[in-house]
Amino acid sequence: MIRYLTRPAILFLGAITISCSSSDNSDGVIPPDDPDNESVTYTANIRPIIQSNCTSCHGNPPTQNAPMSLTTLQQVRSAVQSRNLLGRINSTTNPMPPDGLLPVSARNAIQAWVDAGFPE
Repeated sequence: MIRYLTRPAILFLGAITISCSSSDNSDGVIPPDDPDNESVTYTANIRPIIQSNCTSCHGNPPTQNAPMSLTTLQQVRSAVQSRNLLGRINSTTNPMPPDGLLPVSARNAIQAWVDAGFPE
């Protein structure tokens, strides 16, 4: 009986290990902490991240019970300043997007954009 359970258990653990591997950050976003990178801007760096990961729910109009739209620079800046967007994209218990954390490079780019004063 134990021999019959061992193979499925090993396969299950292998599948879990593979699915839990860290992101390879192949999202096309250049991490802003590299001193050779140009400065992060909304148009060049942040808008593509938001469009790829957020606007399916946070569009205009918002869907899936999303509380606000994130389709313009002003809306994204407002969400950072008054709706804890940075906290949500970095949360491990209540992340945005709800299907899991954004890649580290995307989260770093958003933080660098905020730190730079929200350049357009």
